[in-house]
Amino acid sequence: MTGREGNGSGGNEDEGRGTGRRSAVLRTVGLTLAGVLVLAGGAAGWAYWRLDDNITGVDIDQALGDDRPPRPTPTGSAEPVPSGPLNILVLGSDTRSGPENQRLGGGDSDGGRSDSAMIVHLGPGRTSATVVSIPRDTLVDRPSCPLPAGGTSRPREGAMFNSAYAIGGPVCAVKTVEELTDVRMDHYVELDFAGFAGLVDAVGGVTVTTDVDIDDEDSHLRLDAGTHLLDGERALALARTRHGVGDGSDLGRIALQQQLVKALLEQVSSAGLLTDPGRLYRVADTVTSHLTTDTGLDSLAELTSLGRSLTGLSADRVNTVMMPVVQAPWDRNRVVPDEPEAGALWESLR
Repeated sequence: MTGREGNGSGGNEDEGRGTGRRSAVLRTVGLTLAGVLVLAGGAAGWAYWRLDDNITGVDIDQALGDDRPPRPTPTGSAEPVPSGPLNILVLGSDTRSGPENQRLGGGDSDGGRSDSAMIVHLGPGRTSATVVSIPRDTLVDRPSCPLPAGGTSRPREGAMFNSAYAIGGPVCAVKTVEELTDVRMDHYVELDFAGFAGLVDAVGGVTVTTDVDIDDEDSHLRLDAGTHLLDGERALALARTRHGVGDGSDLGRIALQQQLVKALLEQVSSAGLLTDPGRLYRVADTVTSHLTTDTGLDSLAELTSLGRSLTGLSADRVNTVMMPVVQAPWDRNRVVPDEPEAGALWESLR
């Protein structure tokens, strides 16, 4: 999870590999981990502790301190199941940690990048959600960040958005998003290549429909136009595809990722996981083994509490959008936020 400060001219910011993927982590948490406490009783208690131990936590609140956007004003009432609005930064990382991530085409061996980034906004009551994709190619003002090995990074204007994770891991990714949006990220969730592919396989694949043929040499995906049931590896390839669709930019890839979000939500909803403890355990084990969260979600009990609060959230109540962007005037291969539309979107999430 560590990164190194670069000079801005190397691969972290200027390489164009399409290595994002979409992780519908929150709804998966809602429909799988909400039932996993059943496994904690009797002889199955070991399963609970294994899943709990799988999760990697990062203390983002401690690292960033108080210099952050404010939290929403609390209601003052203690709820058995939380129902207030929530903003969660969900990243897909292309780390090459472990043989499975290497086989699936992870990033540099000494780090990773956040080539897929979404803010999941849960509205009051948590029965609806807005998922906002932030294009990897967005140029942002990257703030000074605490570094995993100590010290701080230098701030930089006009940096590639995904460089924040490469430089300073989850902490810098969160700080950069908060600087960009002035929206407090209540939680952080990250899933790697192997976790996403394993999740898709564990729920029986995802069904997607493409309007055009896809042939992308970089992601190694070839699909004829039409409806397809994709296994985990092919779903990951679809999430990484950018050169085989549209104008070959990151914006076309985001449209594919958002389609995968909906498809995965629908499959999780219809898979009957909560009535099949064995299958539920396999899904939960796959997800938690590849999951990194902030310390507010790094236990099975905390994830289960979040999951229970999402039981009223259905796939048709999830709205996927992209941060409004325009081509950067000084770089046709990069984009910048389109104002005032982008600012209005962030305002709606506060």
